[in-house]
Amino acid sequence: MIAIVMGVSGSGKTTVGMLLAAHLECKFADADDYHPSANVAKMRAGTPLNDADRAPWLDVLRELIRKHLKANQNLVLACSALKAAYREHLGSSDDVKVIYLKGDYDLFAERLRNRIGHYMPPRLLDSQFDTLEEPHDALIVDATKSPEAIVAQIKDALSL
Repeated sequence: MIAIVMGVSGSGKTTVGMLLAAHLECKFADADDYHPSANVAKMRAGTPLNDADRAPWLDVLRELIRKHLKANQNLVLACSALKAAYREHLGSSDDVKVIYLKGDYDLFAERLRNRIGHYMPPRLLDSQFDTLEEPHDALIVDATKSPEAIVAQIKDALSL
């Protein structure tokens, strides 16, 4: 199974994803680590990415997912996956589960203001919410809950 933990910046994707992967005893991958340097530089400068910027990044992530599916290995991937087209590009099958960490702008903005060492500046949160197409076919989880409570809900909902 591939679990894609998605949401805007500051939603808790990495924290929840790492915890979920530990519970499932499987590999965790953070999609942020797969951005080409040009994308990182663009975001660091405060410029939102566009679809053309994201295309090669999504291709790499799709290949990562395919590799794990082919090897029958579980993977938890923290990935913004903001648009339906991005999620479809990553792969849709019964073995790919999308978990959407949903919350409001103020909560995520506060988290971003307190985050240290990440290239994504808080001012790009507006563009993330503008781009976000909330999924209707995902497990939707309240991001205000603790990471442990979120993981418990995910495990229960997905019968893990």
